[in-house]
Amino acid sequence: MNHDMEMMLKGYGLTTAQILYRMPDHPAVLQTYVWQHYDLAPEFPEMKSFLKFWQEKLDGPLHSVCYVHRRLIGANEWRALKGEFILH
Repeated sequence: MNHDMEMMLKGYGLTTAQILYRMPDHPAVLQTYVWQHYDLAPEFPEMKSFLKFWQEKLDGPLHSVCYVHRRLIGANEWRALKGEFILH
């Protein structure tokens, strides 16, 4: 099983965040950054880790963060099947 499928089965979904931050040299100007990663709702450890990195290492102070999250596979959508295809 591939890594992405394992994450989806553990409840991870795709999180997209629109980050507005102030330009370091021009604080009145806002810039947009879009971040997207697999994350686990409602704790969002990946997004929190990224925002912590941003605040500690990058110069542009954060203004706001808007995000959406979508689970890619729900428990009711997954079924284990056993089968066999015989090819010539």
